[in-house]
Amino acid sequence: MNIATLPLLNDCMELDPSQVNDFRKNGHTLVKGVLKPGEVPAFRRAVNKAAYAYNAETRNLQDRDTYGKAFLQVMNLWEVDEEVKQFTLAKRFAKIAADLLGVEHVRIYHDQALFKEPGGGFTPWHQDQYYWPLSSSNTITMWMPLIDIDEEMGMLTFASTSHKEGFAGNLAISDDSEMQIEKLIKERQYPVTRSKTMDAGDATWHYGWTLHNAPGNLSGITREVMTIIYYADGAIVTEPKNEHQENDRKRWLDGIVPGEKAASKLNPLAF
Repeated sequence: MNIATLPLLNDCMELDPSQVNDFRKNGHTLVKGVLKPGEVPAFRRAVNKAAYAYNAETRNLQDRDTYGKAFLQVMNLWEVDEEVKQFTLAKRFAKIAADLLGVEHVRIYHDQALFKEPGGGFTPWHQDQYYWPLSSSNTITMWMPLIDIDEEMGMLTFASTSHKEGFAGNLAISDDSEMQIEKLIKERQYPVTRSKTMDAGDATWHYGWTLHNAPGNLSGITREVMTIIYYADGAIVTEPKNEHQENDRKRWLDGIVPGEKAASKLNPLAF
């Protein structure tokens, strides 16, 4: 299949107002059927082909650290693969992101394939926005499995309402973030929730500050997930607060200097 025969994703889904309110209250929500069943196989094939072609992880699972055991992570596939580009820049997805955030326009930060292998380890508690030198809290991640998944495969798990507190600490994804954020969640009594199952093409959405993790993959099947990060147009690049933000500023924001609008060629308007 080539790009001309891939399903077009330029139509818009209308969300129920209660779902938008739930997202803003809890910091996350599940939207069923973001990709239609007939659309899934073509994009699953495209993402798999690109993810494995550009995957740089060659170590055996047992030889990796906690972060490495959590998933195979391949980022910004839309830059290098035209088929994945049609997925990542889909108007349908971006409109959902804009509606959930309550903004008119959103830009792409980056996409990433997150493939949790059979026997793959847990993903420690963390906040995505720890990594992002952006002035806005109107940031959102779409997390979409490309196969049907259940809890034992590494279902994304959320600490509801945690986004309201913002920055939770200078904690990169690690054993340390797992321990410290787990303690924080208990102290603040955040409800911890996750779906029991998700169908291929369903998607969860969460704010950049929402605390989340995922258990290990106890199944014999790779958990194939594709994610896209969006932020509200108009966000400003901030002075990096850690080495990860500096790396992100150079790579995903194409080196834009702090104080300038986050609108490089790598951050196109998606809606």
